[in-house]
Amino acid sequence: MSLEYVGLKAIKGPIIFLEGSKDIGYEEVVEIRIGNNEVRHGRVIEISGDIVAVEVFEGTDGMMLKDVYTKFLGHPLRMGLSKEVLGRTFNGAGLPIDGLGPIFSNVSMDVNGESMNPVSRRYPKNFIQTGISSIDTLATLIRGQKLPIFSATGLTHNELAVEIVKHAKIAEKEHEKFCIVFAAMGVKHDVAQYFKSQFEQAHVMDRVAMFLNTASEPIVERILAPRAALTTAEYLAFHEDYHVLVIMTDMTSYCEALREFSSSKGEIPGRKGYPGYMYSDLSSLYERAGMIEGKSGSVTQIPILTMPNNDITHPIPDLTGYITEGQIVLDGQLKQRGIFPPISVLPSLSRLMKDGIGADYTRKDHAIVADQLLAAYAKYNEVTALSQVIGEDELSTSDQHFMMFGKLFETHFINQGEESRRLGDSLDLGWDLLSLLPEDQLNRLSRDQISQYINKEKAYARFELNDNDTIERMLGKN
Repeated sequence: MSLEYVGLKAIKGPIIFLEGSKDIGYEEVVEIRIGNNEVRHGRVIEISGDIVAVEVFEGTDGMMLKDVYTKFLGHPLRMGLSKEVLGRTFNGAGLPIDGLGPIFSNVSMDVNGESMNPVSRRYPKNFIQTGISSIDTLATLIRGQKLPIFSATGLTHNELAVEIVKHAKIAEKEHEKFCIVFAAMGVKHDVAQYFKSQFEQAHVMDRVAMFLNTASEPIVERILAPRAALTTAEYLAFHEDYHVLVIMTDMTSYCEALREFSSSKGEIPGRKGYPGYMYSDLSSLYERAGMIEGKSGSVTQIPILTMPNNDITHPIPDLTGYITEGQIVLDGQLKQRGIFPPISVLPSLSRLMKDGIGADYTRKDHAIVADQLLAAYAKYNEVTALSQVIGEDELSTSDQHFMMFGKLFETHFINQGEESRRLGDSLDLGWDLLSLLPEDQLNRLSRDQISQYINKEKAYARFELNDNDTIERMLGKN
């Protein structure tokens, strides 16, 4: 028999405090009835002696210290799940908001997830094709990986997320079960509508489970949204054998909600006012990616975060980088030049890429073309810096070739608009770009590899260039 407690000790922001409660568990779900018989819900977030702190999902507006009736339900917050979640839209608390009725569930799961035994983890192998050349070729996304996107205010990370949702697939076996769980936290209403309309227009909504929390909704839902999304992903992966790609945007909004929530509890702040436990809190989300022995499904994560002041040393990207396995970095200068997606390939990397590419997974030439492309583009950046000092006219012929390569690399390889490219097409494009460079500058390739893959005639025909005027035309000379 559950007891109903009358009255509150204190109200602070989205948190209520009760005194005199007994036998209460951490994360226990709470039913709250206020004087006008309105029912709200919450969960226990802190217990100190007989004082219990409860976060209220719907907020505490209109609550008074008296005439509040609280009942502890004796279990943590759970979600009812089935395959019907695909094609549906939920709020941050995991409740349907698309007007299609409740989910008829087969399984009920704790939104906090269950710890994944490290011994039972399978090492991530095989890759997920995003259709983005810069990612698929140079920072390959591996199943079971967590690969964040570092963006900044004003960059096109929302558009990039949409393109990944529209075009991502299991590359080598397209018939395999594959779906996407998409969580948007703290977004504006027009951005939320943009996501929904884009997925519907692309006819991919039937393979997407969407969780939307707008900026006007309670911060408690913002904190719950990624947990509800990841719980859904775990069900689809480990109960229904799907390969699940989880895209979460914007983790900065989540962390700011965490900071506001921590302040409401009166906790001592850490760096830049964020709670000292933010590292472990983010870990509890990111570490829910992976694969398990004996299960054919997988959970792969792409968290997206906007770096405050474009500072990669800010606590949010800094801690995210410690936990995750690489990063995709967006560049404002590329965006200003009209390049989409504006991915800065040199600071971007995938630490698990080496184990998921090659003859058994992608193509045997994948690693060598990626290494040489990155080396050549790094040289282009050095030459660009030099040209700003001495002028392009004073560059050596070899350096001018790198200038030509870099400009074509940005306008043809990085820049692809809304086009989706197969990995094979991206690799072929990479070889054509490298074929424009003098062979003695391809220092990451052996003679045999140069003779096998470098084809200048094909490259010049592709870019509509000829050997006599290539450099002059690319550098804008007479």
